[in-house]
Amino acid sequence: MKEHIFPAIRITLVSFIFFSGIYTLIILGIARFVPNKGEGFITGTAEKKYYSNIGQKFTDDKYFNSRPSAVDYNAAGAGGSNKGPSNPEYLAQVQARVDTFLVHNPGVKKENIPSDLVTASGSGLDPDISVQAARIQVKRIAKIRGIAEPNLQALIVNNTEKPFAGLFGQAKINVLKLNLALDQLK
Repeated sequence: MKEHIFPAIRITLVSFIFFSGIYTLIILGIARFVPNKGEGFITGTAEKKYYSNIGQKFTDDKYFNSRPSAVDYNAAGAGGSNKGPSNPEYLAQVQARVDTFLVHNPGVKKENIPSDLVTASGSGLDPDISVQAARIQVKRIAKIRGIAEPNLQALIVNNTEKPFAGLFGQAKINVLKLNLALDQLK
């Protein structure tokens, strides 16, 4: 028995020291060489600063809506709802989001609503929406703000982030950056 316990205790102590100390310092050292020094991506206006890599809540009709959050955009408690696609409570929640979207965006058909506007991400803090999700909101925003639709379409194009290396992932738009740029339009 001693031949198994002592090696197990040793490997536990070595792992504890490595992963709680050495590994942490290595990752911290690497983070110091990236553009923001591991501090997050801060953006905003002169009045207010935001972390652009954390989802922000935009539900006002004059803004592009952000992706729903299962944790109400609380970065301290990131996480999904853990409800499956057949869960009645989850389905009711998605249907309520669809109904709300349709009320605020008349003329849009239910089948044209991108899923990222009615379903929360796994973290509940996704700062991005798809290009389709932004485009489907253009008519509402143009009408409320009195901005020509082509100007809003150009704003979407200018704020679209291409897939990594042109291959991995989909084009996406950071809602916070898009809405800050929208506020700059006259």
